[in-house]
Amino acid sequence: MRAYVTTEFGKPGQLREDLPRPQAGPGELLVAVHASGVNPADLKIAAGQLGPAAPDLPAILGMDFAGVVAEVGAEVRGFSVGDAVYGCAGGVKGRPGTLAEFVAVDARLVALKPARLSMREAAVLPLVSITAWEGLVDRAAVSVDETVLVHAAAGGVGHVAIQIARAFGAKVFATASTPEKLGIAAKLGAEPIPYRDMATEDYVARHTGGKGFDVVYDTVGGPVFEQSAAATRRYGRLISCAAWETHDLVPILGSSLDFIGIFMLLPMLTGQGLAHHGDILREVATLVDADMLTPLVDSARFTLADTAAAHARLDNGHAVGKVVIDIVD
Repeated sequence: MRAYVTTEFGKPGQLREDLPRPQAGPGELLVAVHASGVNPADLKIAAGQLGPAAPDLPAILGMDFAGVVAEVGAEVRGFSVGDAVYGCAGGVKGRPGTLAEFVAVDARLVALKPARLSMREAAVLPLVSITAWEGLVDRAAVSVDETVLVHAAAGGVGHVAIQIARAFGAKVFATASTPEKLGIAAKLGAEPIPYRDMATEDYVARHTGGKGFDVVYDTVGGPVFEQSAAATRRYGRLISCAAWETHDLVPILGSSLDFIGIFMLLPMLTGQGLAHHGDILREVATLVDADMLTPLVDSARFTLADTAAAHARLDNGHAVGKVVIDIVD
């Protein structure tokens, strides 16, 4: 089996062609991987910056995938050999990654691939869709006619969060940094906000009459977290999947905000709540096939041997949309 193997954190891995093909154990599916989406968390793990989540070395990294079921393990229901599936199921401690021709994954983390998407398109959705859904739907319970602000409209979580919020009837606003990305926000159905040209208080005044947004999703972290708190209305909900630094909580307390922190990898690391990820992916597939959610995929093409270059493209900010690594040409 071919796979991209990391032997030292902080350094590029290498393509191996002599690894044994895994088998599906009880509760698992063996998936022939066609494509693997790249996420910022992949880069952090490869760099050794997510210590508790890091797998033992040498390791096959990669979290997201789309592919075809090759084997169905004992005690698995609802899947058959030949099914096209997608999921976020590996690349962390105790779980082999998806930068390989085959991966054995917990069936609870997997769902049937949206029918209208290619393998490349489906491979970019799992981690970002689950992150967006957990924040907006599970925790914030976004509802019809609420105002939602999403930061980083063209980012992985951001572009999906816009579409999920709109699917639930919210009026969505989104920040972006360039004309191209502002155009993406508008195309996705959000009111674009050129945050580099407008102070937080200015766009809050313009779009909410100074009251603030009902729900704000910070997908960026750093100073954007404090800006997000300032943009949320009193008693509103502030979501973040990126607030990993030390932050000032005074704006949150001062406005009695509900703060919602999302760490999407937690079920894979703890073993708790795994089935819910599969449930979310089934809901997402329904939205996709109803033409209510479409992934944004970067135009650059990479193979397993190009994994380091794929990581670099995401890291240097040149990508527009999600980066994909093709396992099957």
